[in-house]
Amino acid sequence: MSKLSLATKIPRLPPLPTIRDLVKLYRLQAIKQLSQNFLMDERLTDKIVKAAGRLEGHSVLEVGPGPGGITRSIIRRMPRNLVLVEKDPRFMPTLELLQEACQTHVNVDIVQDDILKYPTEMAFAGTPQTVWEEARAPIHLIGNLPFSISTRLLINWLEDVSLKRGAWTYGRASMTLTFQKEVGERIVAPLLDAQRCRLSVMSQIWTAPHLKFIIPGRAFVPQPDVDVAVVTLIPLKVPKTQLPFDLVEKKYIQRGISNLFPEDVRQAFTEQMFQEADLDPTMRSFQLSVEECLRLAECYHKIIQIYPKIDEFNYRAPKNQRHPLFPTSDVLKELCFLFK
Repeated sequence: MSKLSLATKIPRLPPLPTIRDLVKLYRLQAIKQLSQNFLMDERLTDKIVKAAGRLEGHSVLEVGPGPGGITRSIIRRMPRNLVLVEKDPRFMPTLELLQEACQTHVNVDIVQDDILKYPTEMAFAGTPQTVWEEARAPIHLIGNLPFSISTRLLINWLEDVSLKRGAWTYGRASMTLTFQKEVGERIVAPLLDAQRCRLSVMSQIWTAPHLKFIIPGRAFVPQPDVDVAVVTLIPLKVPKTQLPFDLVEKKYIQRGISNLFPEDVRQAFTEQMFQEADLDPTMRSFQLSVEECLRLAECYHKIIQIYPKIDEFNYRAPKNQRHPLFPTSDVLKELCFLFK
């Protein structure tokens, strides 16, 4: 498509106050407790939306649109449907103004809800399903996330990806989200990178994450103490494991692994897991590849298939509530046969 023909398709919204003017008009102040920061530079909001890829004719869910800066940039890319999920009722008037202004171009729905509780499949009702292993779904989740919920929300959505539920009921929907710079770097951190951690491994088992660019903190109002990373995550056609999400999330390197087991069998099981996975127990977490983490998860899975009560053990429980799960002598006697 030529630049000229594309330009003719970009909707021209009726004259509207700038986001900065709307913030002043409605006396909208960012609430620190909600980790709110407004992005008013149109060049940057356009850049975030461009990072999401093609939106024309697609369906988009925007998380926490606030006064609507990124929303305007999304509308200019002409999606078929746009659902705005905003928890703060103070932003409803500005979002309704945008909804009315673009009603002849884009179907916009506004949902006042907490994104941590909102069933994302509702945003895409009526969207045809795509074959997971083939093309990506014409669905996008975009958002300038509050720092206070960004990691929790990502973990929730990665679990949805693993189960092909929520927005991923319809296929391989992409995510384009903002995080604190350090969090964004952890999500994409490769093997041996000092930033590599559990979040790196979890993100890279089910998606291909890419850090697109960094936005300086001074671009936001009010200015946060950190810079911001824009990260896209595209679900893999074939995930790197078929193990349950919660099982993989539960296990991570020796100290974490040892806490999976009751004290009386902890050392024996931990040593056996590293031996079976053919890993050096002195390795640090950032030295583990995704495949090595999954070998440990497979070993743990094998153990709980034989001893289901292990899965119920919680090392954080008070010691007087950590009842013996089974006779220690029986476990130790059978341990040498476990991985044969």
